[in-house]
Amino acid sequence: KGYPIAFFTLEMSSVQLAIRLISNLSELPNERIKSGKLDKEEFNELMEGIAVIDNLPIYIDETPSLSVMELRTKARRLVAEHGIKAIIIDYLQLMNVSGMSYSNRENEVSIISRSLKALAKELSIPVIALSQLNRNVESRGGGSMDNKLEAKKPQLSDLRESGAIEQDADMVCFIHRPEYYRIFEDPNTNEDLRGVAQIIVAKHRNGATADIKLYFAQDYITFVNTRQEYERLNAKSASKGSVLLPSKANRNTTVRDSNESVYNELPQDFDIRSDVPY
Repeated sequence: KGYPIAFFTLEMSSVQLAIRLISNLSELPNERIKSGKLDKEEFNELMEGIAVIDNLPIYIDETPSLSVMELRTKARRLVAEHGIKAIIIDYLQLMNVSGMSYSNRENEVSIISRSLKALAKELSIPVIALSQLNRNVESRGGGSMDNKLEAKKPQLSDLRESGAIEQDADMVCFIHRPEYYRIFEDPNTNEDLRGVAQIIVAKHRNGATADIKLYFAQDYITFVNTRQEYERLNAKSASKGSVLLPSKANRNTTVRDSNESVYNELPQDFDIRSDVPY
């Protein structure tokens, strides 16, 4: 059943988040799920993924522009009623401090950061707050590819709108993908950097910092441990053709190919926008 967690999603809707979770669990490309372009085997995998997600103790709140006070009230109730073991916030800069005004946004974000720290201590559970970075990293890294590779790695000073985040957090972790900056090869080792994602533990109050190598399978919006697993997922994504499943949005579609039997066996009212567990 897993551990109960609360996910406060201020950026995406609960449906968008659910689709990503289903893509991750069912190993189906995110875009293919959203479009409904699945063959019969993939459709069965989709339904299995939905069944798993539906039974997990994940509590999603999609309140926009959530205030610190609202978060504290909801978190206390979730811990009391459901035994929540962790809180995830996506993302910190979209929160606000209701009923108070500040001379600048940096001061407001500082209050939000300190409030989250206090909430974690009060409830004795981890609070994982996502944060945006400022644009400094975009302008760093001229000259050789070697310099660019190092310069594009995020630093604590890149945390957006407040130095208080660095100060208050017990841990600060960055996700860095060289491929995002069109760096496809390590100039020192000639290592293929396509798919590589570094988890940079830049601060750890109670332990050591580290760089951890993972691989990001973009079609599935998931991280895996090895290049072999990354290549397996990419091959799976590329190997299958697709058909358009009938749904509320396209139930009048006329099928004239060898996949017609698939349409006859699948539910005629399936619509990923509504038939998800959240």
